[in-house]
Amino acid sequence: MEDTLSKALVQKIKTADDKEPIEDGTIYFAPAGYHLLVEPDYSFSLDISEPVQYSRPSIDVTFESVAEIYKENCTAILFSGANQDGAQGLLMIKRYGGTTFVQDPTTAEVPIMPEAAIQLDAQERILSIQEIKDYIKQLT
Repeated sequence: MEDTLSKALVQKIKTADDKEPIEDGTIYFAPAGYHLLVEPDYSFSLDISEPVQYSRPSIDVTFESVAEIYKENCTAILFSGANQDGAQGLLMIKRYGGTTFVQDPTTAEVPIMPEAAIQLDAQERILSIQEIKDYIKQLT
């Protein structure tokens, strides 16, 4: 996904590092093998605790920490994936007043993740990949 987005967007896209301050205008990905959390000082922390939903990194872990820190000032997009990870975290962001989207499952390589979020009504809107790109572009 990083390569796909970096070709389509002007925003800086990178893998997050432990204790790295979050920069405006940057899209971050969790490094393989680590849960990615957002700290109250708006930096990242990496965690190697047990997998959640068979995943490490777990999207739920990241989304839950983001919801608690950013509350209504958060936007989250859940893409394609092979398990239900991310659905609960997305719902938490929505409950905190954040903006939540899921990739249209009919366009997802593996639709299980977006379908799980839709079943929970965790999204405000379902977007195609092009709509996701357009939304991210308009944020800058």
